[in-house]
Amino acid sequence: MTPDFSSLAAQIEGASFHRISGHVSALSEAVVEVTGLNRHARLGDRVVLTGATGAEVGGEVVTLSGSHIEVLPEARLEGFALRDRAYFQGRSEVRPSEDWIGKVIDPFGRCHDGTIPAPGPTAYPLRGTPPSAITRKPLGHRLETGTAVFNTFLPLVRGQRLGLFAGSGVGKSTLLGKLTRSVQADIAVVALIGERGREVREFVDRTLGADGMKRAIVVAATSDQAPLLKRRAAWLAMSIAEYFRDLGGHVLFLTDSVTRFAEAHREVALTAGEAPSMRGFPPSTGQMIMDLAERAGPGPEGKGDITGIFSVLVAGSDMDEPVADILRGVLDGHVVLSREIAERGRFPAVDVLQSVSRSLPDAASAAENELLQLARRTMGIYERSRLMIQSGLYTQGSDAEIDAAITAHRELEGFLARVETGTAADSFEHLAQALRRAGVAPQPQDPGAI
Repeated sequence: MTPDFSSLAAQIEGASFHRISGHVSALSEAVVEVTGLNRHARLGDRVVLTGATGAEVGGEVVTLSGSHIEVLPEARLEGFALRDRAYFQGRSEVRPSEDWIGKVIDPFGRCHDGTIPAPGPTAYPLRGTPPSAITRKPLGHRLETGTAVFNTFLPLVRGQRLGLFAGSGVGKSTLLGKLTRSVQADIAVVALIGERGREVREFVDRTLGADGMKRAIVVAATSDQAPLLKRRAAWLAMSIAEYFRDLGGHVLFLTDSVTRFAEAHREVALTAGEAPSMRGFPPSTGQMIMDLAERAGPGPEGKGDITGIFSVLVAGSDMDEPVADILRGVLDGHVVLSREIAERGRFPAVDVLQSVSRSLPDAASAAENELLQLARRTMGIYERSRLMIQSGLYTQGSDAEIDAAITAHRELEGFLARVETGTAADSFEHLAQALRRAGVAPQPQDPGAI
């Protein structure tokens, strides 16, 4: 058997045998001015500052001039002084490998227990380029999700990019964990951006569990870390997904949340001198979000796909706030989680009428689409009459459609809370049964019934 030296070769290739250095010529809490590196550095390159006490803080080049560069630090600069050394690190890249599966990774590709997973043979840039639109494959087949609402009303297909829009405390993390465990994929890459440290541990140990981690890589940047690291965590997770896609695998990519990614970019951009515009977000925010989202999706011919689920924190259910508005325009569907639905005890708290999957109608058969249309119409009738029904102003028997919608509402609420163990076809049969019990759907012997 021939030994595999690819990991060792990657470590040797990535090793640096000389160091280019400059020195700190000015510094503040937010930005460090470095002299001596301006001939070598490019925007986005990494620099490591070394203090007299031996303390090290990394940073990113955000401004170039003829005499100096400006570096945004990744941590606090207490104890640093003028003339401290600054070492040029160059382009930020990562070398993922199968050894990373089952591990929790920090924004620099190190395990949170302090170990360093074996690097792969190929270097991937953190800010990679999406595949060409001409070479990309079309969306693939419908995926089993283990959840009734996603198996029917909001189908997820291979290579799709779906947004999950929710406020805090409505079950978003639980739903992401469920999808991570249940959606058909070769590997799941999860980016936890700006989460509390306790929540990261809880997501890994309880939400995903040992079975979920067997095929998952979690990249985490906690809320106390610098904005640079939160941005880097999202880019690193996507680069890992691209590596496994290029191996021909189907990758499930989940990020929680794009809002914190955008907020981190806002801090970086404003510190670098960009002017605020959209509710304080700089103009580059839209392009930054779209660049990240476009890297997911169907891969080129001969390679795998990245199915992406991007969560967005919507304060006060404001779907028109900048991050939600930008992301909704570039995805293949959006799912809205409702606080009102969560408060009445139905989970997942998906608002079906405000959600849409652009994989329909292609992801379902003609009979399935007809059933979905019937169910949506019934839910719409109930929603338009809900205030009247709940206030006691509606009298039973006044309108046959409203009567049927009231009965169907109870059945559909139970269906939407189902955790499925069968296939999507089974989910459609359960939906048909719920509508039949309400007297809305045709009986099985009728032509066209499911």
